[in-house]
Amino acid sequence: MSRTDRNPDASSPSTELDLTRFLPYRLNNLGGRISQALAVIYRRRFGISIPEWRILVWLNERPVLTAKQLTGLTQMDKVRVSRSVRALESRNLIHRQPSTEDQRQQWLRLTDDARALLAELIPATRRWEAELAATLSEGEHEALLAALNKLEERLDHLVAGESGQD
Repeated sequence: MSRTDRNPDASSPSTELDLTRFLPYRLNNLGGRISQALAVIYRRRFGISIPEWRILVWLNERPVLTAKQLTGLTQMDKVRVSRSVRALESRNLIHRQPSTEDQRQQWLRLTDDARALLAELIPATRRWEAELAATLSEGEHEALLAALNKLEERLDHLVAGESGQD
């Protein structure tokens, strides 16, 4: 298939759309299926939800964040982040500390209990990822990651253009 077949002229009168070849649908579908399958590990073994997992992993990556920052990083709405933060705090997995600059803002950090949980959870998820990716050669795996990076960069450019920031 040529590049023009993948990128038809916007003025084309065709209203057909083959979802099996529509990249946004395929990526969203695959991502959702992967997330749900992986969630079984951390739900059954560790008792945490997908949103809680995302928050824990981001706090592991960046040790101090606000709920607002987590909302942006996780691409979850603020209600879901707030509920997940409360649930994690009730399990002594995160600690809140009020900001000295802005009383509406609270800094979130992992607790020692969370670090112990992640010491088991992260290797388990990495093993699952390796099992999933085992069907790809090392070159295919690297090419896939490179292609995803390119698509993310292009999406950032397109979104910036749509919001007039270009």
